[in-house]
Amino acid sequence: MNKPRFVFDANVIVSAFLFKTSSPRLALETAKNQGIIILSETVLDELSNVLSRPKFDRYLARLIRQELLETLVASSLLVKPSESVNECRDAKDNKYLELAISGHAESLITGDEDLLVLNPFRNIKIITVLEFLETYSVT
Repeated sequence: MNKPRFVFDANVIVSAFLFKTSSPRLALETAKNQGIIILSETVLDELSNVLSRPKFDRYLARLIRQELLETLVASSLLVKPSESVNECRDAKDNKYLELAISGHAESLITGDEDLLVLNPFRNIKIITVLEFLETYSVT
């Protein structure tokens, strides 16, 4: 049986890294345990840029943020999107749709309304962290 594949947007991943007891952290851990997290170079570039911002230094040292990113990459599947998409009202978010399509994702987890309004997108669920946890958490 194939494991489900999940795409997380950068904001959810950053929140998961910064706040250990947060819902985003639980969602990321649940996804690792129950499926496969998929990433692309463009998503990794965005994550790296966001995580290097000095404003996050008060939450977590930069080195630790980098180590968390490296750990995520090591436990994820890197996918090269093979299709261009221009369907999100915020063009910067199309990369998540492209990744979800090319990586055969079951769900895209986000808090971004520009993505959430597209749910479902080509049979891919676009859901919030809480919706993800309601669906996939084992209690």
